[in-house]
Amino acid sequence: MADATDRIARPWGARVPYGRHETWPARVDTYLADGVEPGAVQRWVQSASILHSDGDAMDIAVADGRMVGVRGRDVDRVNRGRLGPKDLFGWQANASRDRLTRPLVRRGGQLVETDWDTAMDLVAARSRELLDSRGPGSIGFYTSGQLFLEEYYTLTVLARAGIGTNHLDGNTRLCTATAAEALKETFGCDGQPGSYDDFDHADVVALFGHNIAETQPVQWMRLLDRLEGADPPRLLCVDPRPTRVAEHAAVHLAPRSGTNVALLNALLHETIRHERIDRDFIAAHTVGFEELAARVADCTPKWAAEICDVPAARIEEAAELVGTADALVSTVLQGVYQSHQATAAAVQVNNLHLIRGMLGRPGAGLLQMNGQPTAQNTRECGANGDLPGFRNWQNDAHVADLARVWNVEPETVPHFAPPTHAMQIFRYAEQGSLRMLWISGTNPAVSMSELPRMRSILSQERLFTVVQDLYLTETAQLADVVLPAATWGEKTGALTNADRTVHLSCKAVEPPGEARPDLDIFLDYARRMDFRDKDGGPLITWDDPESAFEAWKRCSAGRPCDYTGLSYAKLRDTSGIQWPCDDRAPEGTARLYTEGISWAGPDMCESYGKDLETGASQEVVEYRSLNPDGRAMLKAAAYLPPHEEPDEEYPFQLTTGRTLYHFHTRTKTGRAPQLNDAAPDVWVEVSAADAERLCLGEGDLVEVTSRRGRLRGRLRVSGIRTGLLFVPFHYGYWDTDGGSGPGPDTPGRAANETTITDWDPASKQPLFKTATAALTLVARGDGRPSPAPTTTASAPVAAGSVPPTAGGPAARTTQQEPTEFPHGHEEGAR
Repeated sequence: MADATDRIARPWGARVPYGRHETWPARVDTYLADGVEPGAVQRWVQSASILHSDGDAMDIAVADGRMVGVRGRDVDRVNRGRLGPKDLFGWQANASRDRLTRPLVRRGGQLVETDWDTAMDLVAARSRELLDSRGPGSIGFYTSGQLFLEEYYTLTVLARAGIGTNHLDGNTRLCTATAAEALKETFGCDGQPGSYDDFDHADVVALFGHNIAETQPVQWMRLLDRLEGADPPRLLCVDPRPTRVAEHAAVHLAPRSGTNVALLNALLHETIRHERIDRDFIAAHTVGFEELAARVADCTPKWAAEICDVPAARIEEAAELVGTADALVSTVLQGVYQSHQATAAAVQVNNLHLIRGMLGRPGAGLLQMNGQPTAQNTRECGANGDLPGFRNWQNDAHVADLARVWNVEPETVPHFAPPTHAMQIFRYAEQGSLRMLWISGTNPAVSMSELPRMRSILSQERLFTVVQDLYLTETAQLADVVLPAATWGEKTGALTNADRTVHLSCKAVEPPGEARPDLDIFLDYARRMDFRDKDGGPLITWDDPESAFEAWKRCSAGRPCDYTGLSYAKLRDTSGIQWPCDDRAPEGTARLYTEGISWAGPDMCESYGKDLETGASQEVVEYRSLNPDGRAMLKAAAYLPPHEEPDEEYPFQLTTGRTLYHFHTRTKTGRAPQLNDAAPDVWVEVSAADAERLCLGEGDLVEVTSRRGRLRGRLRVSGIRTGLLFVPFHYGYWDTDGGSGPGPDTPGRAANETTITDWDPASKQPLFKTATAALTLVARGDGRPSPAPTTTASAPVAAGSVPPTAGGPAARTTQQEPTEFPHGHEEGAR
């Protein structure tokens, strides 16, 4: 059984070494609440993690109608029984005393409790009024990466075919939009090519902007176990912070923020120059090699070194590492997705795999990772604005096929323009053309960039805001209607992780008070709106999770994400299964593209692609001329300087990110005592050289100022690269006296007070790692330590500067085992 002290101080647990090509041995992690003995557990209920994108399978312990613990499922392919700290302790937030239990409506400027009929009648009445007076474009939906598949699909149908709006997106726009876009640009379609099982077979693992030790700790356990086994893999880490990955890496590159394309072009240059390429694979399965080779011909390591501020010799070592591997796995996450030239950089990682022929076989895996637990479902179900089943909005045949599934006329499905991305949705609300915004399971008043602007938008009297969530979040406090939702463990549904593994999460306990599952809320709204199909029947014909899953299966049939071979019964019997799962692959599909590129043909692809520099959509004629045979596309990109560069007034680059112990805006993890104690408050990381230059020390209270706003936090002097500041983005205001946010003249606590409104032109993902900032002293620490963890990438630069514990001051009040100092580092309110 896991001990709270042990798995906070030693987050990755004990090692179970195994060799290359062997099966990862099982290790069952368990945590039960204080005073609960194993024999007191009355039943174990199947589920999977909802606090990161790994999809770790677990069972929920239930006694006397309440959750009392969790344990890992050793039969599951994803985690083999292991659980990370958020998995082990995060479930406790479900029973928090401040859960929403009744609907709230705004009366006289205050939110007051009401009944469900009153709240939903108000939402439906406002919807009908706006449809009649302003049309479907006046209504928008912004959802999460933490609901279930059945809920996303229902939301998509009611928004697209019921309301008829093009304004539908998820907060997956903040974490995984670039993953989807990069896969579309290269393969013509979304869908993760690789599998977590590829970690078992690789001899080199390259992690580009992916702090896997903290974002997906169980897969880091897998890599740690391999590193201690026979024939261990060599690691390439590209990260400006000294992550645990960097500590174990054969090569660690810490490039200047915003220079990923330059670095990757140099890796491609070296790979081609040394003829470390698979010309047969390139000829058979790709287009665009000549253009790519020409584009990177002058991108030498020396050229990139000057831009990236890393030694040319280290770039050459990295190129040799990835260029000579016989089985290469590459992973990509927010260090690429939320940085300058996001899609262009992610596509270059795809290019590296294609020119090396590293695709479709064990150990040759490409993982454009997700940041949230059900981000993949948001994308495949169309709740990110795209058409469900990876259909192409520019392809009339795809639109007609979807209309057939929904039994509506094709013109009912909005496809007159690209789907409206989240940043544009908020812009429409700011301008006044969008008058109703329904936000479900996410907290943009903390997670979006440039928070003063976000609060201003959400506070407008003309904007009718509906918030559907578990707690009175910073966003909910600005709403006109607040709907109390049930969460994981209190409802049933399917969820799909970052490597296409589908799990079933079953209801274990009743939700508190009158809280309802998100699916029930959406179905209630659809009934009140009386949405109809073209024959006059109900548009939405399902009424519970399983019937919604069966409806989704019909929508997915014959598409890349085919679910037709899955069922609730099968998922209960076998735990996680990877899609596509159909008649041809009844047990699921470990890897895509094992026999060539499947979905890039002009008549089948999800997208005709975009210009990586401008984001302009290509048309079918251009796509057909460039890629008539449906091969993978090697799309080149030139390096462009970031939009905001340091200057005398704002001399630092500023980056934001995650920590191991928290998820998104802490609305769950901040209510789990062990997790909150491990990282109780915001901090600011700076390099030792910069701290010395500015006469700053560990624990000093400092202020970070940008052109948009400012925040205050305690200083952590870490091994981060010189000239860069790091601030974790998890911390908002719900657990402070202010509640909803700072006043106009008060420094904030949230990282996004300072971030810039900017997004990648192709994926439309906001860029949280491209701002510039200044750092000033507010008050000396006087021995007060930074609240930053010391077990993670935020470890102090020198042993002894902070007591060797796992967390901040609250964590230090308990007895904890000491942990070693490292030698050297993602989206929904729920």
